[in-house]
Amino acid sequence: MKRAALLILGLVLHAASARADVERFAVVIGHNDGAADEQRLRYAEADARRVAEALSDVGGVPDENQVVLGGRSAEQVRRALIAMNERIRTGERAGRQSVLFVYYSGHGDADALHLGDSQLPLRELEALVRGSSASVRILVIDSCRSGAVTRVKGGKPAPPITLSDPGGSDEGVIVLTASAAGEDAQESDALGGSFFTHYLLSALRGAADDNGDQSVTVAEAFRYTRDQTILASARTLGGVQHPTFYYDLRGRTELVLADLGTDRSLGRLTLPADATWLIARADSDAVVGEVTAAATRRTLALRAGRYAVHGRTRDALLEGTVVVASGRDTIAVEDGMTRTTYARLVRKGRGEVLDSVLGVFGGAAIESAVITDASPCYGALVGAVWARADLTLSPRLAACRGTFSNPSLSATTDRLALDLRVGKAWDLPGVTVDLGVTVGGELMREHFTTRGIAPPRTSGAAHVDAGLSLDVPLGGRYFLIGEAAAQTHFFELEDQPGSSALAARFAARGTIAIGAWE
Repeated sequence: MKRAALLILGLVLHAASARADVERFAVVIGHNDGAADEQRLRYAEADARRVAEALSDVGGVPDENQVVLGGRSAEQVRRALIAMNERIRTGERAGRQSVLFVYYSGHGDADALHLGDSQLPLRELEALVRGSSASVRILVIDSCRSGAVTRVKGGKPAPPITLSDPGGSDEGVIVLTASAAGEDAQESDALGGSFFTHYLLSALRGAADDNGDQSVTVAEAFRYTRDQTILASARTLGGVQHPTFYYDLRGRTELVLADLGTDRSLGRLTLPADATWLIARADSDAVVGEVTAAATRRTLALRAGRYAVHGRTRDALLEGTVVVASGRDTIAVEDGMTRTTYARLVRKGRGEVLDSVLGVFGGAAIESAVITDASPCYGALVGAVWARADLTLSPRLAACRGTFSNPSLSATTDRLALDLRVGKAWDLPGVTVDLGVTVGGELMREHFTTRGIAPPRTSGAAHVDAGLSLDVPLGGRYFLIGEAAAQTHFFELEDQPGSSALAARFAARGTIAIGAWE
């Protein structure tokens, strides 16, 4: 397996009291294509665009100081880095201090970055960044390999990417890596990008501002990004990735990566507690940030516009839209959002949250008489329901007791049935309607109460039902089920002494039960 990546991020305003003569520059690179035998990536170039946007919004890198390269060759990337270094060197001679930020997302291995059919040796990239005259130098390498919904990031199996041992010449270097040696970095279809970059950008936009001072330092950004990347990657087949951190800022104060309060063209969006929120642009569904349920600070700095917000609680999905205005604070309010419990969410086909949901239920049942002179059969049932977007499956166990009586004979009949119901559900306001078919088998035990007539007798039967179910949410994980079904029973019936024949009898069945989703 391939070592994934190294990510070194930052961008700097010089400490909280950054001086106006510190200029910030960025070279941001993304390439979805790698070597001929490497599958095309989906999100490398999109990640690069999001990084460039965040650096412009909150990182203090003006657009004119950014070079964004999407799908470019190794030679074009090399020339861009050399040209940027020369521009920084000219500024340094004029007495201006500077910061250089370099980000790469795409294919690579232990020796080189794979930019389509060209390669840029890793040592050359490292030399170009470390050799810059910038006061602070930042490098990010995010190498990716394609997989399924969650893709492992890397190239062919190779030794882990290793930079030179840090030395005295590294003063002013910041290094954040996406994963530890030997681990895979990963990207997610649900997020539309890599885990590490997603959480890093969320951190810079305010999710990591633990003390609420409107700035995000290197330590705050790394701590948030590391914790959330570990949690997210722990739920994937690729395995846990542990971001690592190194920087040498001898003689400098703590470094601020993002200033959330200076640019008045940005707005601030605050999300409710007790839910994890994904924020996406309403016009494109591009995810711009995330605030986790456990986050101390729940405010992100965003460009003015309309955003779709998706919140996940323990029981339900919250969905709504908010408008963020320049220079203003906006608070998202749950009361104005659509709340969908996960079971109904599955049936609506919203598989990005859950592919299926499992519930259990229990309640009372009554079945009309199958034969003449018999009473209804009163009993109870327990069962489970497995709901997907397209159908529901419900195995259940039911038991009931009825009586039979005529002038010459009386008996008590106990029935035990094992059924499987298959249904198709539609969600309506306040209720889910489910049409289904049930097949099952049952054992019947007859106890004759008239003395001397016959010993107890056990027989088997089968039945097929067609019916309607109404599921009503009760709040939280709980729901109420009401079912009505028409039944056809098949069993042997003694038509004369010593002779029996297969009989079909019709009945009606009603059920009411209370259940809970997992």
